[in-house]
Amino acid sequence: MRKIPSIMPLELQGVNYAAGGRKLIKDLSCQFEAGRKYVVIGPNGAGKTLLLRLSHGLLKPDTGQINWVGAKGQNPKRAQAMVSQRSVMLRRSAYDNIDYALSVRGVKRSLRPDLINKVIDQTGLKRVAHKYAPLLSLGEQQRLAIARAWVLKPQVLFLDEPTASLDPPATHSIEELISEISAEGTTVIMTCHDLGQAKRLASDVLFMFRGRLKEMAPAEQFFTKPENDLAQAFIDGHLIWWKRRPDRDDAQILEK
Repeated sequence: MRKIPSIMPLELQGVNYAAGGRKLIKDLSCQFEAGRKYVVIGPNGAGKTLLLRLSHGLLKPDTGQINWVGAKGQNPKRAQAMVSQRSVMLRRSAYDNIDYALSVRGVKRSLRPDLINKVIDQTGLKRVAHKYAPLLSLGEQQRLAIARAWVLKPQVLFLDEPTASLDPPATHSIEELISEISAEGTTVIMTCHDLGQAKRLASDVLFMFRGRLKEMAPAEQFFTKPENDLAQAFIDGHLIWWKRRPDRDDAQILEK
């Protein structure tokens, strides 16, 4: 596959997004640098998945700019991949699922077997490579979804809660894959509901609440002493929600 010049960094400037008459992402600005592992956390409904979908280009912001600074006129989509919380498995073998991803990318048929076999070994799918993908376990399906993305050698990999509903051994397996992908130089931007996982994986943490980015900091700094009071409450395990008032929305914190 032809190597694409770096499309990084990724800049979001004043991004807003609404659906169904509700503003779901509000004045969001941040920058992602190459080679980092970013973990986006926050309560349900914070806008974490929307941030990924907007950044990946699956959604367009109503206002604001999303800019791949290094792309310089090139199509940045070819340098990205995304794995959803529950990825769709094509009705074919695991091997053929990966082959299809390469065919869509335009990789020559003669080059595909070596690429597929390598990523199958890397993701521990050799035993199930020729099994019908929709019948694999949830953990195996998620590893296959990551394999389909990894085989394309993306510069940026978006992961939306990649271990949701998985048991500890499957979660550990996925976390190891994420670390391996990052070690190859891929920028990882993922959402997560598990603070322990965020501590294990993140180089940087983004905390969101009700569509706003409340804090973005290196992981060690964030988990030691966050600057935002809602972020501190979230880390401490308090329940956070909001209450609508005529003139404003107030955050509510229920302490343990």
